[in-house]
Amino acid sequence: MKYSKKKPKKKKQVQRNFNLAILLFVSFVGFFLLDRFLELYNDNFKKMNVGVNSSIGEVAKYTPMIEEELKKVGMDDHTVTVAALMMQESRGEGGDPMQASESLGLAPNTIQDPQQSIQQGVKYYQRVVNHGNKMQVDFPTIIQSYNMGIGYIDFIARNGGKHSEELAKKFSMIQVEKNPQTYDCGGDKDNFRYPYCYGDFTYSTKVAKHMESITVSNPDNFTEENTKSSF
Repeated sequence: MKYSKKKPKKKKQVQRNFNLAILLFVSFVGFFLLDRFLELYNDNFKKMNVGVNSSIGEVAKYTPMIEEELKKVGMDDHTVTVAALMMQESRGEGGDPMQASESLGLAPNTIQDPQQSIQQGVKYYQRVVNHGNKMQVDFPTIIQSYNMGIGYIDFIARNGGKHSEELAKKFSMIQVEKNPQTYDCGGDKDNFRYPYCYGDFTYSTKVAKHMESITVSNPDNFTEENTKSSF
């Protein structure tokens, strides 16, 4: 009788040990699968956006918003270009990181909401791209016109269709002569732009360098050449 009573207890202990082993195994598999899922998720996220540790610093946090706005107008393959524009305009700082206030005819930095700035910046960028395509000018002209205005596209179209810093200087001087009191580089003759104080005649070159320096996880989607192919 004593022997028969001990046998069920032993069976229960074995069953508990077996259940515990199964629980530990299932937990291990679950943690492994979760870790793998998070790894794949992070990899895919990095492919979608410029990394937060990329060379463009504060601009990186705005790239998802830039891409979202560009998708609305079917231009999400221009994400790096617009991020590079923002890098040159403000380095991602301030309430108007795209410096888009003037494209609305407002004073600089009137916009104080980054989202509104990006929305307007993308809208203006789309406008210069469309006009540049229509006038059949080159890619650097499109970029330069974000700084100097759409009139620069028309000027280049009448002068060979290809941007150069010399042509940008000529266009700048035309604008300076129209309004010398406004475009005087703040009276600073040591300013590298002086006397070409309307816009920055080196703007397109600087933006191109930002585009080259932007590090992305998926170079097939975000490259300067791929962006250029849209023009």
